[in-house]
Amino acid sequence: MTVPDLPELEVDVPVIEPETLKARIDEGEPLTILDNRVPSEHEDWRIDGENVSHVNIPYFEFLDEELDESLFEDLPEDEEFVVLCAKGHSSEYVAGLLIQEGYDAVALERGMNGWASIYEYTELETDGDALVAQYQRPSSGCLAYLVVDGDEAAVVDPLRYFADEYVADAKALGAELKYAVDTHIHADHISGVRTLVEEHGVTGVIPEAAEDRGVDYDTPYETIADGETLTVGDTDIEAIHTPGHTTGMTTYKVDNVLFTGDGLFIESVARPDLEDGDEGAPDAAGMLYDSLQERVLSHDDDAIVASAHFSDAAIPADDGSYTATLGELKDTMDALSMPKDEFVEFILSDMPPRPANYVDIIETNLGVQVSDDDRAFELELGPNNCAASNEALTN
Repeated sequence: MTVPDLPELEVDVPVIEPETLKARIDEGEPLTILDNRVPSEHEDWRIDGENVSHVNIPYFEFLDEELDESLFEDLPEDEEFVVLCAKGHSSEYVAGLLIQEGYDAVALERGMNGWASIYEYTELETDGDALVAQYQRPSSGCLAYLVVDGDEAAVVDPLRYFADEYVADAKALGAELKYAVDTHIHADHISGVRTLVEEHGVTGVIPEAAEDRGVDYDTPYETIADGETLTVGDTDIEAIHTPGHTTGMTTYKVDNVLFTGDGLFIESVARPDLEDGDEGAPDAAGMLYDSLQERVLSHDDDAIVASAHFSDAAIPADDGSYTATLGELKDTMDALSMPKDEFVEFILSDMPPRPANYVDIIETNLGVQVSDDDRAFELELGPNNCAASNEALTN
């Protein structure tokens, strides 16, 4: 929706940075958010937290010369609240109006676009010698990983928008980024592999099994097949083909860490319908079952599952990462102990809406569609919805 020119207000509107808002939510502070987007956008994608409450009033409701008193019914009168919109423009106007009415309002800097720019770094506690760090994007639940051993590093499932951060973080740790690796052709965010190749001279790697999707890159890349390894310092990154979410889906093993991509999450399993649609979903779900049982769950129970996404239902581990051991998931996720037929029926029964813009995102990641930086950022806004359910499958 295009925001019209808004009247100038003679009031200074305080703003809150997205990182500051995130810290307050993480600390458990009670907060009220006034969301000025249309109801459908608010329902699809919003800022949640255990102590966060929402009031959704579209910005255009505040454009009348005589404001309807009912607009103020659900707004807190004695405490600060945060006003947000898509990009920050209309919410600053609304916050200014409310300040003139005597309310304690602040506007979220850059709105939901600012929220989507938050990227957090957390190091995992592993049994190996390599440093493994998880990048968390709370706006969409996307996760990426940095593996550093000695003076070499690799990034797994990088996001295009944050490509420079991986290079800078590796350098800060005394390493040069050697590989940028994808677990599969993503449907919810724009991959950073080609950007890292083009702008930083990193070697891009995709699963050999993913090429059949129609990969058409205009940059050089390498492929990795089941059982093959990449080496970073003295650490091996082993490829394990685990089809199901996609035919090319590949898990990478580093010491006792399994980068499971979108195959297995800590609160759910993959959805099987993003490559061949509803028609191909039953076969893909069966393939997913076989991959999980034979190629993932066969590892030791202390193996750490480090997936490519987390949802609001995910509970972080003690080290702050969204990870869990295989043993923990076996104990808590009923889907992992179901017979195959029951698993397939269960997975197909309650899939959420497909990720927004997923066709354009897939085609951009295949290289058959061109998206500049601004369009790429817009395409991936919103929840990822790559799991089989929006609700936790763990008990």
